Amino acid sequence: MIQDFLFQAFAAGAILGAVIMVTRRNPVSAVIFLVGVFFATSGMFLMLDAHYIAAINVILYGGAIMVLFLFVLMLLNLGHADWRDLRGPVGGLIGGSISIAFLGVLTRLFVGGTDARPVVEVAGSALREAAAEQGVVGVVARPLFTEYTIVLEVTGVLLLVSMVGTILLARRERGVSERERT
Repeated sequence: MIQDFLFQAFAAGAILGAVIMVTRRNPVSAVIFLVGVFFATSGMFLMLDAHYIAAINVILYGGAIMVLFLFVLMLLNLGHADWRDLRGPVGGLIGGSISIAFLGVLTRLFVGGTDARPVVEVAGSALREAAAEQGVVGVVARPLFTEYTIVLEVTGVLLLVSMVGTILLARRERGVSERERT
């Protein structure tokens, strides 16, 4: 019972954090909410007994990728302070309706019950069986390097291109040309 509650709380936190993240105008505050989403996702992985994936999610995404995003934001000088991202009655209406919708969904889950509980148990048992056969690292590594090799490589190239593009944009913005650097 407590595991179901924690899983649903982490799921609600991840969804709410993601919605808040995409509604922020300040990129630095959006990155902070994205870190919260990563931690909530790691909590869901912990509830599914996928401890290795949870640790990698916190270390890799919550740590390294967020430092990369903050570095890019600081390099482009985009993190200007704007304390109120959604202003006026429209922002209040959007935020209030989203809050009421999430409250209704959570109330239905806790009071009325749901068929989602067996899904959590089935996923957890399937992960336990695969980890017993292949080991925890094998469960993650085998699909990454067999079925999803192209996706892994494209992600690496995409991160490299985004960093190079950011550096080029920052140099152009400051007016540094090739002749001035030599």
